[in-house]
Formats: sequence, C-alpha cells, structure tokens
Amino acid sequence: MTAKAGPKLVVVVKGYPRLSETFIAQELRGLELQGFDLVIVSLRHPTDKKGHPVHGEIRAKVLYLPEYLHQEPIRVLKGLWSARKEPGFRATFRAFLGDLRRDISRNRLRRLGQAAVLVREWPEGGHWLHAHFIHTPASVADYAARIMVRDWSISAHAKDIWTSPDWELSGKLGRARWTVTCTESGHRHLQSLAPDPGRVHLSYHGLNLDRFPHFDGLRASHDGSDPTQPVRIVSVGRAVPKKGYDILLRAFALLPPDLHWRFTHLGSGGEVAKLKRLADELGVARHCTWRGAADQTEVIAAYREADLFALASRIAKDGDRDGLPNVIVEAASQGLPSVASNISGIPELVTDGVSGWLFPPEDPPALALALTEAIRDPGARAARGAAAEVRVRRHFDYQTSIADLTALIDPTEERRCA
Repeated sequence: MTAKAGPKLVVVVKGYPRLSETFIAQELRGLELQGFDLVIVSLRHPTDKKGHPVHGEIRAKVLYLPEYLHQEPIRVLKGLWSARKEPGFRATFRAFLGDLRRDISRNRLRRLGQAAVLVREWPEGGHWLHAHFIHTPASVADYAARIMVRDWSISAHAKDIWTSPDWELSGKLGRARWTVTCTESGHRHLQSLAPDPGRVHLSYHGLNLDRFPHFDGLRASHDGSDPTQPVRIVSVGRAVPKKGYDILLRAFALLPPDLHWRFTHLGSGGEVAKLKRLADELGVARHCTWRGAADQTEVIAAYREADLFALASRIAKDGDRDGLPNVIVEAASQGLPSVASNISGIPELVTDGVSGWLFPPEDPPALALALTEAIRDPGARAARGAAAEVRVRRHFDYQTSIADLTALIDPTEERRCA
C-alpha cells in the first residue's frame, strides 16, 4: 500500500552520508515510506568512501551548504543579502550577537552564514524544518527558523547533548516546537533544562528489523580452552576516545594466558594507528585484526561470525559519551551478547547477568573479569544473546520511532508504511 503524501520535510544534518550514522539514514528512509517528501541539508560533504544499502534507497535531494564560508563567499553574501529581507532577520541578528559574546568562535559565525544560505535557497514547498543533533545542525536550523519565523524541531542524541553549554541547550529547547532524544538519561537531562519539559520526548531509534533478520545459524560452543578454536570477539565503532578501545586492549592484556580468543574491530577513526601500537606494546597484537570502515552488509556478517560483542564506552574529558550505541542493538538483533560499560543508555538495553555483561567504565580489571566469564561460558553467551534479541525485537523496532516522529510532525494525519 502506498503511503499518503505528506508535507515536505527539510532535515539539517552535520554530514551526509555518513557510515557512523546509520540510525539517521534509516529514519530518513522510514519517513519517506510514511509518505513524507524530504530534502536533506548537509553542513559537510561526505568523507566516507563506503555507504550503506539504505543510502542508495533514500530518494531525498541533498543540499550542501558552504562547509566553510570563505570557500563560497559570493553564495554566503547573497544569502545574507536575501535573509535581511525576511521578517525575523533583525531580531535574529541581535540574538546572534548575544550568542557571539558568549561563544566567540569561527564556528558561531559559520552557523549564521550557513543559516542565511539555507534561507535564500529554501526548498520550494518546504513545510517543516528539523535538525539532527542539538549542537551545530540545530544552531543552523534555529537561526534559519527565526529569520523566516518558522516552526522547527530537534532530534538530540549523545555528544551533542553532553558537550553543549546549558544556556544554549535551554534556549534551543525553548524555541523548538518539540525535541526528541533517544535515551532515558539524555531525556532526563534535557527535560531539566527545558522551559517546558513536556515538549521533550523519549523515542528510541531502534532498528529496521527487515535489514537485521533473525540469525538461524548456530554458534560453536567454544570455551577458550582450545587454541585451534578461539572465541571470536567483535567490536564495531569509530576509533575515538569515547569508545574506550584502549581500555578494551588493556583488559585483553589481563586475560588468563591459557584463554584463547581473537578480536576483530570494524570502523575507521583517528586513533586506529595509536591503538595498533598499544596492542603491540601490550603483547596482544597477534590476537587483533583491524578491518577498517565497513558497510552494513559486512557488519552483519561480522556479527554472525562472532561469539561475543565488546564495547568499553567511557565519558571523555570534554563530556562526550555514547547514548545507546546502535551497534549494541544491532549485535543483539543477531543473538550476539555484549560485554559493555554501564554508562548512558546502555543499561536501558543490556541487563547484567540477563542479556549481557556490564562493567564500570575506565576499569580494565573489571572488564577482563567479565570477558573471562563470557569466553569460558558458551551456555551463558547463548542464553544472554537470546534474551538480548528478544528485547530488541519487542522494544527496539524503528517503526515505533517513525510513528512517534510522524505524530509530532503532522498529528492530523494517519499514515502507514508502503
């Protein structure tokens, strides 16, 4: 059944397409299947050399704003000249000067310039403005919405919540028509800052479970005692400080020497070379494989080949942290249990002793103990992986989040996916 045509959505994102933001891509495609016409507004050009299958299915046009204002000065000047004629320009410019006094930075100037270009090049028929991430994309959307005197909304996620100043979060939460966020911890924090907490909503991203069907294969009952049958541990994520891969490597170095295991990492990131050196220094490099960036097909295959998923997320020095990492949800959809740190939204999916193993962040010995138990007990891995999959398939179907967004964007219409 074809969904009824809905209003045109203009969605501002930091970069498009991005391998690390599958959850945004599947949401965009889900909204298209609900009948919405989308235009994606990207603040940056893509840098990933690969894409996920869902990127090829998204029909939306992409408008790339000037990534740096000095690269397209004529376009920016035209945008500012055009924006000055809009009803909200003067008030917005005064507000911008107030923001600039609090945040004297090139990034602040870039946000206003990008917003002006968006106003001038506003997609014909654009009905609703939405920003993914409450930091830079929401700043651009906020300025543009105020210049045009237009309603707008926000999806807030993880780093953007915890590394933005409270004054800026509170202002955006007050001006946006509504905000959604994807973990209970983030939800509580944003509600505490919002002038109207009732306009901040919790909606888990979930998965498009059609792309992550149940894995019918059987995992071998390896217990780490046979050097010819090592337990296979996988992790998927960018090699950045908040992912805690240095903690994971230090935990590997503490595992009993008679325990046989292999570790595979999928993902890019600036710390890969540093992590390889650390693995060599710790004497675990021979156990580790670094596969680099991978698309969704490769990631699903890696989940199915593995016996255990591991992620040592931490709260970085600047406050950056994971919310509920999508990769843990993906792994669970394949019956793969996780050993993960007990921060942010992770305990909202993984229950220690039931659907995985949790440990305190920044604690390699505690992680090593959890890994040792998981490696040596294939029965516990199977039981906890099955429990995790049940929870994902009952509570983390992305159709729920799409329905939440549809109701918020256009509450008068009822739609059904095609």
